[in-house]
Amino acid sequence: MDVHLERQLQILILGAGFAGVATARGLERALRPDEAEITVVGRDNFSLFTPMLPEVSAGGLETRHVVTPVRSQLRRSRYVLGDVVAIDLDARRVEVAYSITGARQTLNYDQLVLALGSVTSTFGIPGVAEHALPLKTLEDAERLRNRVIGSLELADLTTDPAERARLLTYVIVGGGYTGAEGAGELIDLFHSITKFYTTIKPGEVRMVVIEAGPELLAGLPPAMGRYTAKSLVSRGVELHLGDAVTALDDQAIHLASGLTIPTATVLWSAGVRPTPVLRDLPLEHARNGGIIVERDFSVPGRPGVWALGDCAWIPMKTPGEWYPMTAQHAIREGPALARNIAATLHGRPTAPFNFSALGTMASLGARRGVASLANGVVITGFPAWFLWRTYYLSRLPGFDRKVRVALDWLLGLIFPRDIAELRVYTQRARERAASDAGLAPGSDLPAETTIQ
Repeated sequence: MDVHLERQLQILILGAGFAGVATARGLERALRPDEAEITVVGRDNFSLFTPMLPEVSAGGLETRHVVTPVRSQLRRSRYVLGDVVAIDLDARRVEVAYSITGARQTLNYDQLVLALGSVTSTFGIPGVAEHALPLKTLEDAERLRNRVIGSLELADLTTDPAERARLLTYVIVGGGYTGAEGAGELIDLFHSITKFYTTIKPGEVRMVVIEAGPELLAGLPPAMGRYTAKSLVSRGVELHLGDAVTALDDQAIHLASGLTIPTATVLWSAGVRPTPVLRDLPLEHARNGGIIVERDFSVPGRPGVWALGDCAWIPMKTPGEWYPMTAQHAIREGPALARNIAATLHGRPTAPFNFSALGTMASLGARRGVASLANGVVITGFPAWFLWRTYYLSRLPGFDRKVRVALDWLLGLIFPRDIAELRVYTQRARERAASDAGLAPGSDLPAETTIQ
């Protein structure tokens, strides 16, 4: 039986990605308006559909078509556009800096949801934070695309063969989803646009994928990794498996095997870690810094604090196993957490999260893909690519976004990709990227237009 709430409780959700928005929407359904005020804090006023980000970086999709305004997804939740500066679990308050003005505000809460996601991990390797390009945000996608176009422009002008080869060498570190899909999309980009650079032959463009482990798509069915490797190699990609990066500078990337690859463009997709603001919280953390929670998303020893998504380690029913940090899990964790918060407020027991993955998929470009279905069957080639596009198009929020992306794909069959270099990467975005990369306050990443 529901208990009467004497005052309106404050539910604060930090993060406006898949998990945060799904939680807010679930709470809007589970609670009456007079029971609690729901506040969502996000650093951007949109949610990014990250599975399609590699296509954005390679010019296959328009930037605005893979984002959905957060406010359009919420019915009655309050939205605060800002960066989380500090979290005080004892005082039950959070300090937020407004994204536009930098002014700060303190938000109090009764129930706190940590859904701040993750940032790229450099593993402390020298030079990675300063010289590599991550692929986690829209700014990252724009920087990568501008870097690729800029390198082609410079290579078209240079008369130094060694410098030309360096400019036309593109290295991707990490053989997971982002690495494999990024490689496939960049190859498609080069095949589409190199005809505009009359002095550059397609064979001069060199694509290299480096993976420290023995196979691509580690942790997935081996058949997926084998097909991915075969597909990329058949399209001219060099694979370096079982070789780790030891350093990176503005001229080359250096590997543990002693190999040095001169390059001007390195896409870093070797791993992620939780948002830095969570690192120093007095909570139990996993090996990558993620917050360890119970099966109902509650944080041990902290009543009223919950965590989910990429910043949380959520145990599965089998001891020692954890739910993967993927979009298909995040969008289902949110409603489950909302039901548990509502149950707690109404004096009912919470329920553990149980979900069986529908499968895993990767798009490899050239109308090829690889997918593992829930029954363990692995499909490859065009059927897997078509399944990838069909599924993710159905999951894209907003009918208008679905139409726009579908039109982008249709037009991509007719017209070449755009080679306009739009230098819109702002100073604030560079400072934010520097902070996520772990550089000292006040540091800045090199401007994306500078290729030495």
